[in-house]
Amino acid sequence: MRKKECEIRNHHHYATKGAWQTACCPLVLTFWNTACRPLVLSLWQTACRPLVLSFIIFHLSFSPAGAQSPREWRDSLAVLNKMIAAQPQSTDLRLKKAAVNIELQQWEYAVEEYGRVLELDSKNPAALYFRAYCYNHLRRYDMARADYERFLQIVPRHFDAQLGLAMTKRYLGKTLETQDELNRLVALYPDSALAYAARADFEQEQKQYDLALYDWDEALRLRPGQQDFLLSKYNVLWSMKRYDEARHLQDELLKAGMPRTLFNNRKNVK
Repeated sequence: MRKKECEIRNHHHYATKGAWQTACCPLVLTFWNTACRPLVLSLWQTACRPLVLSFIIFHLSFSPAGAQSPREWRDSLAVLNKMIAAQPQSTDLRLKKAAVNIELQQWEYAVEEYGRVLELDSKNPAALYFRAYCYNHLRRYDMARADYERFLQIVPRHFDAQLGLAMTKRYLGKTLETQDELNRLVALYPDSALAYAARADFEQEQKQYDLALYDWDEALRLRPGQQDFLLSKYNVLWSMKRYDEARHLQDELLKAGMPRTLFNNRKNVK
């Protein structure tokens, strides 16, 4: 099981690296950054509404160290297509091609390629995990949910997949199921700031501000000073009409360099 999980986490690293080497492209790419996401683009932004959490989720699984040009990716893709034509049964080549499709944001092509991998290997965990990722980009949430669930049968307790499943249920409007998934995530990973942040963001959306405040505080206990968590806590305090505490936190964030424009949506309350 540990081996399979390592294979999933390294899929994009080896897939893209292999594509470049095959195409003789002089590119450099480090492993996909699994730290807490420093935070601009999100898988979930394209899947649904803009969430504070969406900021964080993307970089746990996908964050290239250096951006490559679309032309370089297309060059690699052209070489991979020729190799696949010669070796159509190669799941390794197809996984590499799908990884490049994702880099080019060719979600439909990536889904098709992962589907072909699964035709050859119905329990391929990398194909299931990353096809779910693509389905969420395409807003095919039921299909994403099915792939996450199949993946978790193969690799139980996989953090990113469990979080992905919870978020997918959220986009499907399954409020109670989402809450259950997030509670389970926190119970399984009580030392994960991201688990608390995911639950806090959902509770905040549901206007369960007392619960959200507790979870943001727990996330900050585990990851002190994380500015996105602090900004979310500020928003909760404001929603709870705890204006003095909110202003104090705002002052701290401004001193830390957070742009004032992020707070301009708040009216002055005396």
